[in-house]
Amino acid sequence: MSINNTEKALAEKSLVALEQSGFDRAACRVSADELHELQAENAEINLFRTNFETDISLVGIKDERKASMSINRVDDATVNDAVADLTAMAAGSSPDSAHDIAPQQSHEIFSGGIEEPDYDLMYDRVSEMQTYAAEKYPLLNLRSTGITFYKRRSCYVNTNDVCFQTNRGLYQVSISFSSKDGTDTSSMMYTGYSGYDLDTPIFEATNVDMLLQQSTEQVRTEHIPGKFQGEMIISPDCLTDFLGFLLGRIGDGSIIAGTSVFKDKLNELVANPMLSIESRPVDDALTGGYWVTGDGHQAMNSTIVDKGILKTFLLSQYGANKTGLDRAVNAGGSYCVAGGDTPYEDLVGSVKEGILITRFSGGRPNDRGDFSGIAKNSYYIKDGKLAYPIQETTVSGNMVDLLQNITGISVERLNFGSSILPWVKVSGITAS
Repeated sequence: MSINNTEKALAEKSLVALEQSGFDRAACRVSADELHELQAENAEINLFRTNFETDISLVGIKDERKASMSINRVDDATVNDAVADLTAMAAGSSPDSAHDIAPQQSHEIFSGGIEEPDYDLMYDRVSEMQTYAAEKYPLLNLRSTGITFYKRRSCYVNTNDVCFQTNRGLYQVSISFSSKDGTDTSSMMYTGYSGYDLDTPIFEATNVDMLLQQSTEQVRTEHIPGKFQGEMIISPDCLTDFLGFLLGRIGDGSIIAGTSVFKDKLNELVANPMLSIESRPVDDALTGGYWVTGDGHQAMNSTIVDKGILKTFLLSQYGANKTGLDRAVNAGGSYCVAGGDTPYEDLVGSVKEGILITRFSGGRPNDRGDFSGIAKNSYYIKDGKLAYPIQETTVSGNMVDLLQNITGISVERLNFGSSILPWVKVSGITAS
């Protein structure tokens, strides 16, 4: 893909303004976004729009006082006003010796994906999806189907002679749907993914067809027989809702505050040895990654959990300076969970009593990991079979225990573009 130097010129010009205003250290990121969106609602293509937007993010540090802000106008007057405001903000902030900018690195240009959208194919894929859903699943209400071509050009520079230019173009696909039979309706469900091409029909991507079929089955639901403690199979659609407790407690906030239950667990077992998690922002298999972290470091792939052992915290440069621990080689995200050795069907077949959960709605777990939430678009499993779709059911447990109580991981994994995830079976969950 070609690189446009407009963003670089604007970033360097803004950086000079920051230096001239008296900042000891400064950084600037200019991002130019291009969006082409095709949207259908209720079986009718009703939206096509194009949008262009450029944003400038400014960071300045003076006398260990830091300020940051973003603007979405790029004329000289607006940039100069922003720099003046930033100077005042920094003067009024508290000094912190941990504030810093990324050190000098080799100048790099990163490119990936596609340069231009195929409008005809976007239209064909949306129309094809509508026809498929109407013919195969007459109970289904395909509320919305959208394909967006999204391209971002970006340049990050700082006063340590860092200069990274990036350019990526990709398609983002999203659908939402429910089903209705007479007066009976299913709960709304949604899914999506990103990719560099539209070679695959939407209904054949990830687990879209499975979710469409499940929606039609869920027009009539039943209560679980009664409160029980059993197993739960977590689908890839909501797996990050459960892994998020671990991933969110190994970043700056919880580690700096010392409130994380994992603060002393580096290189120790925090999960069943079946579980391995990587953050792979520069993996060619993922379209939703990144080459440069928010604080200006070239990103690298990393292993977060290796066979149950916590291998790294997700600390930024500030977090590392604040705690004296190592900076992570990326900013997290782009998570890939290693597949197991059990096919999905056998995973279901191994459950005596439990729930297949596809959508989870719950509050934030407390610092100990206790959680309670609602299983939606889900199934009651009895003696190895999906017995029936369930009405919204409360599931509760502890996230720390959940990681230890993994009892199976599917061979199959789904690539959503931003993550690659399997089905995961856990024990010790209470359903009521």
